[in-house]
Amino acid sequence: MSDSLQQRIDELNQQLISLKAETNQLKLQAQKWIEKRNSLNEEIKRLREEATNLKERRDALNEKVKELKRLREQTTLERKEIKTQILELKKRLKSLLKKKSSRNMQNIQKEIETIEWKIQTTPLPVKEEIPLIDKVRFLESQLLVHQQIQQLEKNTMEMQTKEKTLATRAQLFHEKLSKLAEQSQRLHEEMLESLNKSRSFKFEADDAHQKFLQIKQKVEESHKKLVDLLQQMKSFQQKLQQKEEEKQAQRQVELREELEARALRKLKRGEKLTWEEFKLLAEQGKIQSEKNVGNLKREGRTN
Repeated sequence: MSDSLQQRIDELNQQLISLKAETNQLKLQAQKWIEKRNSLNEEIKRLREEATNLKERRDALNEKVKELKRLREQTTLERKEIKTQILELKKRLKSLLKKKSSRNMQNIQKEIETIEWKIQTTPLPVKEEIPLIDKVRFLESQLLVHQQIQQLEKNTMEMQTKEKTLATRAQLFHEKLSKLAEQSQRLHEEMLESLNKSRSFKFEADDAHQKFLQIKQKVEESHKKLVDLLQQMKSFQQKLQQKEEEKQAQRQVELREELEARALRKLKRGEKLTWEEFKLLAEQGKIQSEKNVGNLKREGRTN
């Protein structure tokens, strides 16, 4: 029975060693997956922070683009209004050119001055003075047309210069906003790339976590088996110890019976007993002789 218990304990011990090795291997696998999951989560965190930063930079550029578009549209509107004014000036100029005298302003001015000088310095009859006054008025109207044409031409040139300046400004706004829009688009694409990578890593991290949980479950099951095996071993070891104690107790009984039988044979043959033999027989009530006790004391066989 003891041999079978020991054999069973040895078998359980081998299972325990194998199960511990398997458990340790599972723990290493679980650690590998948890480290991979944590590493991926760190990368996901970095990519999301990067995407947030890119989004903020993109949004800032978009605000600048928006402002530049507003300025471009405002400039374009101003330019359109000026073009309308230029067309109106040209229309008025065209109308005045039809009234323009073939004579130049200097000749007209000189003739006006000559007539006015004559009127002022020469006594003339009313009949002669009136035609001269009328002529001055006519010449002044001609001069006024020339002056108006000059002013219109000047205004037209100023408006055209302003229109060109606005056109240049609008073009600069357009070029700048186009450049910023391209930068914004690149940042947007980089942001999407970071987010796509983070989503891909998220799938991997989730997969690693699931594998970790699966292995963790196996570790827990393996640990439970270890506990069961240890309990079984403890139970068998207790039984084996009990058997050994019973065996020792039986051996003590057998030795005691052998000692008792030997003492009885010696007593029957009249031989002297040792103290142990005497004590054993006395405890059994099989000897009460004071003489034998005295003999044992004289022989130095008592304690």
